[in-house]
Amino acid sequence: MNASVEQRLLKAQSSLTHRDMRLLGWLYDHGVLTTDQIDAALFGSLTFCQRRLLRLIDLGVLARFRPQRWEGGSYPYHYLLAQLGTEIVAAQRGDPLPRRDQARQRRQHLTSRANLPHLLATNQFFIDLAAHERVHSGGRLDTWRPAADFHRATAFYRPGDGADMFSLRTFPRPDGHGIWVDRGRRVPFLLEMDRGTESLPVLTAKVTNYLRVADHARWWWPVLFWLPSVRREINLQRLLADLPASDRVATAASDHVAASGLSPAGPVWWLHGREQPRQHLSELPFLDSQEGSG
Repeated sequence: MNASVEQRLLKAQSSLTHRDMRLLGWLYDHGVLTTDQIDAALFGSLTFCQRRLLRLIDLGVLARFRPQRWEGGSYPYHYLLAQLGTEIVAAQRGDPLPRRDQARQRRQHLTSRANLPHLLATNQFFIDLAAHERVHSGGRLDTWRPAADFHRATAFYRPGDGADMFSLRTFPRPDGHGIWVDRGRRVPFLLEMDRGTESLPVLTAKVTNYLRVADHARWWWPVLFWLPSVRREINLQRLLADLPASDRVATAASDHVAASGLSPAGPVWWLHGREQPRQHLSELPFLDSQEGSG
């Protein structure tokens, strides 16, 4: 690292709080968040949030853009890392120093990607957990990993798993992975964000891929399907009845969650094959030698 880069890093780092660093880490891993998402997860005061975000822009660690609406007008500001912010997080994590144009290229990619709404919806799920953490004692979003971490087959392999796992033709590609801590339990999970654009058989095929991996592994985590409506959720649950071991799948409907004033941490999860009422995220069963089991 040359002297000028190090000097800029030190100057910015001296002004950053723990909350700022959490935000920068999220943007490093997950690309983009809106003003409302950042406020809900980390502030709870929109005025104070906006003031702090402007300060972080002045420091040179954040950048922002505002997508245009096809029907006219624009969306809220979307925040992402500037080059200096990328360098700060990379230095903190011991990652290689990023290319000088990395932040610019990432911004071009994010502003032009067709599936930006899907990315924002996925991020919203984890933001809702972080917002729950902010206003409720006990619950905590301990881990939030992006989809890119699971683009390689080796992401699912652990020592002790069957080596024949790599003979599988297809592997799942979850939209994210998290660990939610609450009620004395650490519950790891994989997220499938459904926006209603795929047929239900496509969703059940995803479940089959997860079950095939679990057949070769000594661990399994609940697969969470976040669906847009209760109607779609019921129809998916009916199809899951034809799959073995589908009790490792839990579903929730965002319209039900919104109407009930709850969050993904609350009693909103329909665990397939179980007759009990909807469960809290912290109550879902899993098997994991590193996290325990339940």
